[in-house]
Amino acid sequence: MLSRKGLIPDDYLLTRLAEDVLQPKFKTVQRKARFVDKNGTCNVAHTNIREQGRFLQDVFTTLVDLKWLHTLVIFTMSFLCSWFLFGMIWWLIAFAHGDLDQQTEDFVPCVTDIRSFSSAFLFSIEVQVTIGFGGRMITEECVSAIVILIVQNIVGLVINAIMLGCIFMKTAQAKRRAETLIFSKHAVIGFRNDKLCFMIRIGDLRKSMIISAAVRMQVVRKTTTNEGEVVPLDQIDIQMDNPIGTNGIFLVSPLIICHIIDKNSPLYEMSAEDLQNENIEVIVVLEGVVETTGITTQARTSYLPDEILWGQRFVSTVSEEDGVYAVDYSKFGNTVKVPTPVCSAKQLEEGGGLEMFRLQDFSHYKGSVRRRRTKQPSVSQEEKKQATGQAISS
Repeated sequence: MLSRKGLIPDDYLLTRLAEDVLQPKFKTVQRKARFVDKNGTCNVAHTNIREQGRFLQDVFTTLVDLKWLHTLVIFTMSFLCSWFLFGMIWWLIAFAHGDLDQQTEDFVPCVTDIRSFSSAFLFSIEVQVTIGFGGRMITEECVSAIVILIVQNIVGLVINAIMLGCIFMKTAQAKRRAETLIFSKHAVIGFRNDKLCFMIRIGDLRKSMIISAAVRMQVVRKTTTNEGEVVPLDQIDIQMDNPIGTNGIFLVSPLIICHIIDKNSPLYEMSAEDLQNENIEVIVVLEGVVETTGITTQARTSYLPDEILWGQRFVSTVSEEDGVYAVDYSKFGNTVKVPTPVCSAKQLEEGGGLEMFRLQDFSHYKGSVRRRRTKQPSVSQEEKKQATGQAISS
């Protein structure tokens, strides 16, 4: 079984994203085109490329990048053209030597049993694919025939190596492995370890691991330099919170990747409302080495402002059952609301930090609680008369 046994439903393999959750309440502005789609494809079109011949200098990579239909057509035509070309050469050799004419008993042809172009074409196929039916064979009569035999064998081996290698590389492409590397559909912003953080969740559906897995994040937005130059796609790296000081992860179960929003973060001055009005895109790249094939793979996704949930966190998906850690992928993208200020991290730091927010939140909660009025015990009629008599006598 390809997926982790008994932990996810079968239809979950059709998607790389988690289930839908509640959308933010802020009204979002109209966005420009995404730089990276949710499935990881880059939304970039290369136009006006004048030096098309550069692609032919790397024929193997060009063949691997082609669509399957085009690759199969080239695969078939390469063999047919080579068979036809050498079939024509064998027919010319037979024609020049007189093998197609009426032969006497002591006549030795270059190739036996070649009577027409059809027989020469069949002999070309037998030579290149080493079938050897036994009806046709080359003799030592013609040196040119021996040379063509050697050349055709070498050309056939080269075609086999290139085309079979191309087919193998297309079937073992790294992006196929990336289909089982999943990201949460939404990112969240909330407190973690008393720090305001940007968080996403990643997971791997296969049992085979990703070796040396690493995660990188970038913020893509339109910026203007001090000299007035407009950069339409400015890519800004953002750091992740990792105790070991690197971006390496051990992706056995779903992990929450965290970015602390501090002074060095491009999200430092953005509040919840500002985030929905900003035209930014957070790109997440997960890459590593496939354990079974040793090929480096890469999975990508991106998050727009309306896909970032402010004041929420991911629910836990891992539980211990019968001595085994079970992962519930039905909760992979589920989030819950947590108390989080809607101001930016900069305003939060200038206003006293998390402790001040907690005090204000507690005082607001304390003031909103109604106090119960305690009911006084009732006094009986006899006690009232005794108290009245004592007052008169005094």
